Amino acid sequence: MNKTRQTFAILGMLFLMGTLLLACSSDKNNQGSSAATTAPAAQATAEPAATTRSHTDYKGHTAEIPMNPQRIIYSGETYGDLLALGVQAIGYPLSMGEGQVFEDKLTGVEDVGFPINLEKTIELQPDLIIYAGIEEADYEALSKIAPTIIFDTFAPLKERMLDIGDILGKKQEAEAWLAQYQAKEDAMWAQLKASGMKDGETASVFTYYPGDRLFVMATTGLSQVLYGEQGFKPTPAIQKVLDADMGFQEISLEVLREYAGDRIFLLTPVADEAKQSTGNLLKSAVWNSLPAVKNGYVYTQDIMKTSSDATTREWLLGEIPTMLGKQ
Repeated sequence: MNKTRQTFAILGMLFLMGTLLLACSSDKNNQGSSAATTAPAAQATAEPAATTRSHTDYKGHTAEIPMNPQRIIYSGETYGDLLALGVQAIGYPLSMGEGQVFEDKLTGVEDVGFPINLEKTIELQPDLIIYAGIEEADYEALSKIAPTIIFDTFAPLKERMLDIGDILGKKQEAEAWLAQYQAKEDAMWAQLKASGMKDGETASVFTYYPGDRLFVMATTGLSQVLYGEQGFKPTPAIQKVLDADMGFQEISLEVLREYAGDRIFLLTPVADEAKQSTGNLLKSAVWNSLPAVKNGYVYTQDIMKTSSDATTREWLLGEIPTMLGKQ
């Protein structure tokens, strides 16, 4: 009888242990199942992707700008930099685009005036303002309307394009544009040298402003292309202007010979008064005594089509061989 009770007791304990083990196993399975089903919920509560980021411009202003700006207002020169990256602003001072090589690409862009009209700027509800100027008062006023960045239009092309590419969220597009531009520039110089351009030849760019003011161009406009690594060389007098990082310098007719290179590019001004001054120059004894004039190495171009922006720079790569081919 006692043995029978012991046997039932042992069986009872084994049953109870088995039940507890099954219960523990079930709990573990339930825990695993619970973890698997709660993971997507954790993902669903993750923070949304950022839509803005901090950017500091070359003047030291920091602004929270859109990752992918859609309503840009651009005020200032080198608007062609945006166009080169396939970006169109909603607002731009249209008077600055008159006569430019990209004038026909401004259809649909609202005129914000120059100096920029603040009321029109507010009306357009921009999500980013790129101010290519230097007036702090303008920056302060514009930054109260929308995130505003001051853009350095006097920076070299490569530096400018990488900067604007970063601002617009188009770094890769900017790098790709620079690569194809460099390839075209290399091809242009190879073509010109095959056509007779000699290594070490010098070149100069001159233009008149109203008031009978004669200028030699240095770090801005057409001369930026001409003085490329494989291109023409500046005369020693122009090199001093370049070393001073000056866009241009006013000179007198008396020292014109010091600045005149083997080839001369004469920019046709917009103002009639400046055009008259240019006409007088072409009749002068000083001008007609220059070697470039005697050799027929003088080329003219509309000053409005020699801007520093990326779109114009690329256009000039096709235009310069045409100009030299007309000699």
